[in-house]
Amino acid sequence: MMYREIVIYTDGGCLGNPGPGGWAYVLKADGIFEKEASGNERDTTNNRMELTAVIEALKASQALGAQSISLNTDSQYVKNGITSWIKKWKVNGWRTAAKEPVKNKEYWVELDRLNANLPVQWNWVKGHAGVEGNERCDQLVRMAMDALA
Repeated sequence: MMYREIVIYTDGGCLGNPGPGGWAYVLKADGIFEKEASGNERDTTNNRMELTAVIEALKASQALGAQSISLNTDSQYVKNGITSWIKKWKVNGWRTAAKEPVKNKEYWVELDRLNANLPVQWNWVKGHAGVEGNERCDQLVRMAMDALA
C-alpha cells in the first residue's frame, strides 16, 4: 500500500552526556496507520539519540512507502545537519569548517542515504511547547531512559 503522507515526530535524550539515553518516534500515515517506537542505549550522547530516532523513523517510513514525509524534530542539530551542514561536510571529506572530523559520521552517512531516497520535508518544532507528537515522543524517550535505571 502506498500512503499519500506520513507525518513523523522524533526525539532523543540522554541522562548525562554521555550517559544512558533514549530515542523515540511517532509516525502517522494518512491518518489511518499509526506506529510508535522507542529504544535505549546505556552509554551514549544526546545527539546520537536524536539521530537514531530520525534514522529509525525513516527506516519505518521506507517500508511503508509514501508520496511525502513530513519529519518534525526538536533538534536543530539534526535539522540543520541534514538540510545544510552535510553538503559541506561531504565536500570537505567529512570534516567541519574547523577541519575537525564530523562527530557521529556513521549516523550522518546512514541518515544521508535514507534522506536521498525518500521524499522528506524537514521541520523544526520547539520542544516542550505542547506539540502533541513531540510531547508523546518525549514521554517515550523518558520511559526508554528509565528502563535503564
